[in-house]
Amino acid sequence: MRVLIVALSLVLWTGAAVAQQRVPLTVETAAGVRHAFQVEIAATDPERNQGLMFRRELAPDQGMLFVFARTTRIAMWMKNTPLPLDMLFIADDGRIVDIHERAVPFSLDTIAAKRRARYVLEVNGGTVDRLGLAVGDRVSGAGIGGG
Repeated sequence: MRVLIVALSLVLWTGAAVAQQRVPLTVETAAGVRHAFQVEIAATDPERNQGLMFRRELAPDQGMLFVFARTTRIAMWMKNTPLPLDMLFIADDGRIVDIHERAVPFSLDTIAAKRRARYVLEVNGGTVDRLGLAVGDRVSGAGIGGG
């Protein structure tokens, strides 16, 4: 039992350590409306594998940006993730190429982008609707689209 508690504490502590570093990111709609976010970066395999697992809350202006080494077919899942999330799949140039809204918490179903992407921005479920985000909108900052 003690080993299980230590292992769970390590997983939760590791997730908290990633949460401390946030960088600005902006999504600009086709109408020119800009929405600012503070995002954590998941650029290594361990960071991407951890993602937002075990997180119970995420502020409305926060998210996680998954960075991949090259443009590819990206597939995600919601294993051990209690929050519903919107996923924005983003090309090299910062253009949103696909969106998956309100991913189901804890689901093991694969969420695959319809087009190749280099980044995935995960935000609270409902953010896409609330802000009117759409395929074709532009993301900048955190090294995306020249930002």
